[in-house]
Amino acid sequence: MGKTILLIFLVILLALGLSIFSSWNWVDGQLNKQSWLTDKADTAGESWLILGSDEREGTIGDAGDVTGFRTDTILVLTKPKSGPSSLISIPRDSLVEIDQSYMKINAVAQLYSGKQLVNEVEDITGQKINHVTMVQFGGLVKVVDALGGVELCYDQDVDDPYSQLNWTAGCHTADGTTALAFSRMRYADAQGDFGRAARQRQVINAIVKKGASKNTLLNFGKVKKVAEAALSSVTVDEKASTSSLMRMALAFKSASGDQGISGSVYWTDPGYYVDGVGSSVLLDEEKNLELFSELAKGTHKAGTVGTLAEQQG
Repeated sequence: MGKTILLIFLVILLALGLSIFSSWNWVDGQLNKQSWLTDKADTAGESWLILGSDEREGTIGDAGDVTGFRTDTILVLTKPKSGPSSLISIPRDSLVEIDQSYMKINAVAQLYSGKQLVNEVEDITGQKINHVTMVQFGGLVKVVDALGGVELCYDQDVDDPYSQLNWTAGCHTADGTTALAFSRMRYADAQGDFGRAARQRQVINAIVKKGASKNTLLNFGKVKKVAEAALSSVTVDEKASTSSLMRMALAFKSASGDQGISGSVYWTDPGYYVDGVGSSVLLDEEKNLELFSELAKGTHKAGTVGTLAEQQG
């Protein structure tokens, strides 16, 4: 099972918490920057590519998986000049073509580069990616534990040896290890990757809620602990700053709220088979370009897009 990394909240907590209590210059000085951005011309609004990096160094393993660097969580956050912000998942198994060769999108950074991955996302969305945030596997455990756990809900019992999730149906306060397994589990979910993406967004929302709560923000020791965990796990693009992270945090919070937009890109075949690649998700190019154009212009209505029920008609 591919390890899913869901650490986007690290930057949110960094921006919402640390910026209130500490020097922005100190945060800027701690940012680990890499070259990600392409030379694509600016488009409407502001867009962030948010990645979970599957770098496997002593982490919980999934038998049979390849080793190395994978971007198994891929989210596009868009903030238009006016209108609702959006947070849209791109399935890790989405099929892309590079140099006349097909592959799954989560392998692009490993086989080519981070910049090539950004280019593929820009092709899918038709929009300029202004900033990139990549977070590493172990950070989820550290941050959730620093927060004292988060409340998560799932209506099925789970005993999944691949993700190591043991779950009793209902709502529970999850520690970091459990939250990580909750966001990785897919084989025990009848909806597979799509169910996992929904649980990823639930983990994000739970961390945003607790990280932005009065009890957290007024506890300097907790804020500092969470921020240090975040900074040790996050990599950003070469133009990123504390200011861009704050804008991202606010857009993320808006997209996760009742007036925001969340969901998945559109696909035409979730089990499209390609020799040498395997079962992949064949995306609906035309529909996705239309979707992201509306999101960037702020003309799309709030709510959920690209749900499994919607895509299956």
